[in-house]
Amino acid sequence: MTLTIFLGALLGPMALGVPIAFALILSGVALMLYMGIFDPQIVAQNVMNGADSFPLMAVPFFLLAGEVMNTGGLSKRIVNLAMALVGHVRGGLGFVAIFAACILSSLSGSAVADAAALGALLYPMMLKSGHDPARTGGLLASASVIGPIIPPSIGFILYGVVGGVSITKLFLAGIVPGLLIALALCITWLMVARKEQFALPPRQSGAVRMKAFVDAIWALMLPVIIVFGLKFGVFTPTEAGVVAAVYSLFVAMVIYRELPPSRLFHVFVAAAKITSVVMFLVACAAVSAWLITVADVPGDLVALLEPLMDNQTLLLIAIMVLIVLVGTAMDMTPTILIMTPVLMPVIKQAGIDPVYFGVLFIINNSIGLITPPVGTVLNVICGVSKLSMEDLMKGVMPFLIAELIVLFLLVLFPQLVTAPVAWFGH
Repeated sequence: MTLTIFLGALLGPMALGVPIAFALILSGVALMLYMGIFDPQIVAQNVMNGADSFPLMAVPFFLLAGEVMNTGGLSKRIVNLAMALVGHVRGGLGFVAIFAACILSSLSGSAVADAAALGALLYPMMLKSGHDPARTGGLLASASVIGPIIPPSIGFILYGVVGGVSITKLFLAGIVPGLLIALALCITWLMVARKEQFALPPRQSGAVRMKAFVDAIWALMLPVIIVFGLKFGVFTPTEAGVVAAVYSLFVAMVIYRELPPSRLFHVFVAAAKITSVVMFLVACAAVSAWLITVADVPGDLVALLEPLMDNQTLLLIAIMVLIVLVGTAMDMTPTILIMTPVLMPVIKQAGIDPVYFGVLFIINNSIGLITPPVGTVLNVICGVSKLSMEDLMKGVMPFLIAELIVLFLLVLFPQLVTAPVAWFGH
């Protein structure tokens, strides 16, 4: 009954157009009224405690790094490097998008930021070369969701804070799965683009490639600094966010000189606006998370999943299907905040590694960013490309299927996630 009340109080207001943050508070209040423990002070206290977290301080800094990356020339240089390396091969611009997405993801940790950068820089270029508009938009949207998987990842930070899981281990665990998704996108692009007739950019000389590499070296150093800094304990994930923000500001203002001091205020305001949305969601989710624990909603879910508890693979498949369905109706951040406290006790009782599950969970949520009707990345690409949602969905479908295949391969072969973590951890 408690699970029904929670879902009804959450989904009902959302269906009426109530913002998700307020729906989260309403679901918590509904449970409190049902249990006879309603107290406004508890609501206020949980809202305050929800945002009062040291690891969450990484979120505004990584979001700021993403804004600086797009404004200060780092994104542009990564794309130019990818163009110089693989732009001349058949379908090369598609490979440029995937390659650039992998690098950009290690700078911002945000799929939306990557989608905006890739869409603005590569979509006109690919159209000019003769690529199909819908297929081009679909590839750019699909490549953008690598952003929350390869570290640093805002999704991993939120999951780690809510679930009490090591964010450093989550960062390291996301590297190989993110690269596998990139490989799957490359194979899919090779298959769908081979029948197209398009102009190939000229092959660049070694001197041009070296110049593009030297020009991008400052941007490329950021993911190296973050990964090695985390591996060798130089800084925590929260401090890594500060490092990313300060480093990107230094490169954009001093090295590339594309971010004048006069534009700093606008960059900070843009990052602050996005941060306020994320942090308000986190704060409101703390109310429902506390009530979920008090009302023992996870216990009800465990009872529902009892027949699958002895088979980790079947349990994970069932949970992944559930999250795919949830991802079609909810954005990534609220899904993480709502589902993590519900699913974590189930995962632990089944003996599944929370780090391994976290990687699957964030990949699934990232894929949800390109599933309608709420797919945030789809809306970003639609805005940049002026494509209709219907046309973009047709273009994204082959790549969406490829990413789901990778997700379920990771369910069947957990070593692809756990082995790299063991190696990086030493």
